[in-house]
Amino acid sequence: MTLTPISSWASFGGTLSVHDHDSEACNGPMRFAVYTPPQARTGPVPVVWYLSGLTCNWSNVMEKSGLQRVASELGLMVVAPDTSPRGQDVADDEGYDLGQGAGFYLDATEAPWAPHFSMETYVTQELPALVAAHFPADMTRQGIMGHSMGGHGALTLNFRHPGRYASVSAFAPIVAPTKVPWGQKALKAYLGDECPAWGEHDACELVRRQPTDQMILIDQGGADQFLDEQLRPELFEAACREAGQPVTVRRHPGYDHSYWFIASFIEDHLRHHARALGVGD
Repeated sequence: MTLTPISSWASFGGTLSVHDHDSEACNGPMRFAVYTPPQARTGPVPVVWYLSGLTCNWSNVMEKSGLQRVASELGLMVVAPDTSPRGQDVADDEGYDLGQGAGFYLDATEAPWAPHFSMETYVTQELPALVAAHFPADMTRQGIMGHSMGGHGALTLNFRHPGRYASVSAFAPIVAPTKVPWGQKALKAYLGDECPAWGEHDACELVRRQPTDQMILIDQGGADQFLDEQLRPELFEAACREAGQPVTVRRHPGYDHSYWFIASFIEDHLRHHARALGVGD
């Protein structure tokens, strides 16, 4: 449970810090970032997990979204893990959508991925224990959010771990990985040829089995280059209607898949989480 500090910066009265540690789940070194708001000086604060998308790591959201200003105001700790294990001994692929940078927030069962790619265990068990041990985090109040592949992770981990997260939201999530090329490639590689296990990591399948009373917030750019082939939010909307799952899907003309899109609406998402976690206005 030892952390190695890498960097630290003061920001809006709080602290953004980056840490390395040896991960048992991923069988090697992992890196993550934490924004600790100023309210944490007087006691534990709620935690929002931010899961990034393909090719990203902790730095994308922490450096490009501007979340620190609002998280400071609301008193939210935001934790950004990496998107996969990394290193010379970690399996990889020539494509950007598989391997290092593309863990898909599941535990791989197939070679050569299984020895390191246990991202579900890492995000839901190992990293929370580490954060609880080293930061003033109120682990009874957790939310989860993410972008693209990370939006897939936020939705599926929320359904797969009922009661863990009080709030959930996503930017341009992959909602039906069993039906789109990104997801089919990853699921086949990590879990094997199409099998029941695929549906265990598909938000559309999971919501039909076990809807919640949470209001899920999703923002989607209308000019997103991946909208029609890879994201397909209409499938999740239909599944939610069938299941009686509360969901708000907001479509924004002109916005694409980039962090300019995320920066435009990150405040709305943090306030969505803060209301469910009992802080802020």
